[in-house]
Amino acid sequence: MATSLGASSPNCNLKSPFTGMCVPRIAVVGYQHAKFVTRRTIVECKESRIGKQLIEVPSNVTLTIDGQDLKVKGPLGELALTYPKEILLQRDDSGLRVRKSIETRRANQMHGLFRTLTDNMVVGVSKGFEKRLQLVGVGYRATIEGKDIVLSLGFSHPVRMTIPDGLQVKVEDNTRVIVGGFDKSAIGQFAASIRKWRPPEPYKGKGVKYADEIIRRKEGKAGKKK
Repeated sequence: MATSLGASSPNCNLKSPFTGMCVPRIAVVGYQHAKFVTRRTIVECKESRIGKQLIEVPSNVTLTIDGQDLKVKGPLGELALTYPKEILLQRDDSGLRVRKSIETRRANQMHGLFRTLTDNMVVGVSKGFEKRLQLVGVGYRATIEGKDIVLSLGFSHPVRMTIPDGLQVKVEDNTRVIVGGFDKSAIGQFAASIRKWRPPEPYKGKGVKYADEIIRRKEGKAGKKK
């Protein structure tokens, strides 16, 4: 038999003020807080494949190590570099080694970089570097006037650039520019400043490009179909 709304029930100890119906008991089950355990593990950084290579020092190159400073002197010039605290230099009879002083992520990043910079210094003062540029386009030409290089690149006026100290610039056949010297970074910077005046375009390849640069060509607009 159905019970009335106001009927009491042995399991009812709370009634709704709106309907008068019994509100069933809600059992709350106890629970324990989950425990999280963290473990710290020391991960050793891998040694750079480039950084661990030996730097061979020719007999005509002199190295001077003073703390974190290195000076390299050779027949072509002299260069200096200051190393961060994460990098150490070790000189032995076989050559020069660049090592890490601590095992950190930054030290691992700096290891290969400064080994390459050091090797560029040794090779630069002993053998030198060069960067070749090619001028492609009708009327494009380059000439040397004193300490300046003058470029004709299709503008209403010639482009005149002063050659930095320590660099040698030669022009062959009016369209080939050779930038040489003992500082590789300075050579690359000056060659890039020449190229930026007229970067090669992808349709006809006109502009100033590196001799070993490959230009990805694009197809021009197709003519109207008949």
